[in-house]
Amino acid sequence: MNIIDEKGARRRCDMYDKERKAIVDFGKRLITEHLTSGTSGNISIFDPEKKLMIISPSGIPYFDTKESDIVVVGLDGKTVEGDRKPSSEWALHAAMYEAKPEARAVVHTHSMYCTVLACLREPIRAVHYVVADAGAPEVPCAPYRTFGTIELAKAAKDAIGKSDAVLLANHGMLAVGKDLPSAFGLARGMEFCAEVQYRAMCAGKPFVLPDDEMERVIEKFKGYGQVKNG
Repeated sequence: MNIIDEKGARRRCDMYDKERKAIVDFGKRLITEHLTSGTSGNISIFDPEKKLMIISPSGIPYFDTKESDIVVVGLDGKTVEGDRKPSSEWALHAAMYEAKPEARAVVHTHSMYCTVLACLREPIRAVHYVVADAGAPEVPCAPYRTFGTIELAKAAKDAIGKSDAVLLANHGMLAVGKDLPSAFGLARGMEFCAEVQYRAMCAGKPFVLPDDEMERVIEKFKGYGQVKNG
């Protein structure tokens, strides 16, 4: 929580140091892995017990962002800890945590091909089976609303449905996950699927896998990877 010194200035306590470091590290990866540019996009981690979001600050380049710049806010956007202004899309993140109670992290990107499809008002369809990683046969596209508004947050919340990712018309994309690596990995995977779809659309009419096959893939994904012992 914030500690107020004798001069009335906020001092950061040690709460959420791990989360702050993760947001700084993954913010840099947004740039190096070409999932956004400049200061666009944002990242958050959710503490479900305290109903708090640890979120990237507004308008600071990712490679200039320090752990002390990361802000802790409530789902109402009120700052609980930190001196920086939180991301302008805090409401978008809050809406995702409300829509997806199991979510513990949100990654919002302006990646090239997801944004291209968003500008076409096209969902990410099952042109490639990896779309199933989002937990649904396709990733929907929410209608356009001005960035940084409650209206955008509501549009995304209404559109996302069973998917763990959603495109934002004429804007970008958003992914949620059980933790930050999962949300980031989903954002990266959906960018791959969006690029495949766009390139296939340029060459002709892509074949979209049927819903029953996608449901089968979704089930198989639940058992994918190594089993953790203990």
